[in-house]
Amino acid sequence: MIIEVLSILISLGLLMFFAYRGYPVIVFAPIFTLLAVVLSGISLLPSYTETFMTNAANYVKSFFPIFLLGAIFGKVMELSGAASSIAHTIVKALGSNRAILAVVLACSILTYGGVSLFVVAFAVYPFAAAIFREANIPKRLIPGTIALGAFTYTMDALPGTPQIQNIIPTTYFGTDAYAAPVVGTIGAIMVFIGGMLWLERRRKQAVSAGEGYGEGHTNEPELIKNESYMNIWVAILPLALVLVGNYLFSRGIWTVETWYDPAILKESFKIEKVKNVVSSWALIISLCLGIIAALLINVGQVKNKLASGLTAAAIGSLLAIFNTASEVGFGNVVKTLPGFKLIQGWIMGASDHPLVSEALAVNVLAGVTGSASGGMSIALEVMGKQYLEMANAAGISPELLHRIASMSSGGMDTLPHNGAVITLLAITGLTHRQSYKDIFAITVLKTVVVFILAFAVSIF
Repeated sequence: MIIEVLSILISLGLLMFFAYRGYPVIVFAPIFTLLAVVLSGISLLPSYTETFMTNAANYVKSFFPIFLLGAIFGKVMELSGAASSIAHTIVKALGSNRAILAVVLACSILTYGGVSLFVVAFAVYPFAAAIFREANIPKRLIPGTIALGAFTYTMDALPGTPQIQNIIPTTYFGTDAYAAPVVGTIGAIMVFIGGMLWLERRRKQAVSAGEGYGEGHTNEPELIKNESYMNIWVAILPLALVLVGNYLFSRGIWTVETWYDPAILKESFKIEKVKNVVSSWALIISLCLGIIAALLINVGQVKNKLASGLTAAAIGSLLAIFNTASEVGFGNVVKTLPGFKLIQGWIMGASDHPLVSEALAVNVLAGVTGSASGGMSIALEVMGKQYLEMANAAGISPELLHRIASMSSGGMDTLPHNGAVITLLAITGLTHRQSYKDIFAITVLKTVVVFILAFAVSIF
């Protein structure tokens, strides 16, 4: 049995190592999957074509519209100037005296409105650099500040966030994007306060040491001149449409759950439970409305760059979903291997409470894969049904399973090999050595908050 367990651990370790080194997961996930299969003495080709590829394809079928539409929405918000207008308005309103808060809030509003994390980093960085320079705050604190606003509570904790990390659990638990709003909001407040205290503490330490913004940085944005930005209320209209539409179509008066006859859906489309697809349908409609609005608010500026922008968005969404789908395929093959039963027993045995066990499983796999969506998808594909059964037996709402899984995915996922972390550092022209300490502190904070919530709910 030891060799079977080692085969999985070695494959996971190699996947993490190669991802950290910048090699594409879409290529190496199947390679290391098959390595684990060979070492476990299982049939090679059937494991690849019937287990890996089937489950990867099912994931693409379920979530590709959201990946694609989310990428397009973010790109159109960028091209129209709406994202820049929102960031500029918040930074200007709060001023250099509250530079860190201004950047965090700008990132939070854009992320919660449905703009992808990568677009947020690109859109906010020029303003963050300008206001940090004006306030003489070290540039090395910018990545941690952006990470707090974009990679944490608005990504997976606040109810209704349209980010994919908040949508994936709906498929497994029959919930919607607004699951467990009280727990999610409490967690978001804890992360926001803790993150701000950490960043402000780091700023004060730099002031005491006489450290300023610094000189000789790379990737410095051009100084922002007196540009004309669109009216802020016009700029936030697409975000509002996504948020409001998502609520109305998922659990409001226009819920898509009532649009079709359940009998026809079951007979013609093999949809057993409409609730399992309602959240995806609601978000698809809402993102389409947001895209249309973002196009209309500044047609003149968007039309000349629309073709190249849509191409870039489509390519980005394809890479993102196929990377995640490869990780899902990896997880589904791993769960068929003999050694996984022992590993699963260790994770499940760490706590007899489904929320605590789920938080552990999602955090571990998100950390290993360096992907919030990938790690959570693997954990829920493998153990989601068991967690749901345990929760039902204990009288725990599936909404709590959803929220803890979602928040856990945004915990240890931001280890050094995480793609968003690497991209953020590249955008800002900084290195892991300069800025990762603050990102890691926020990562640890987020992880601790999730376990506090899981333990607190388990007590009551």
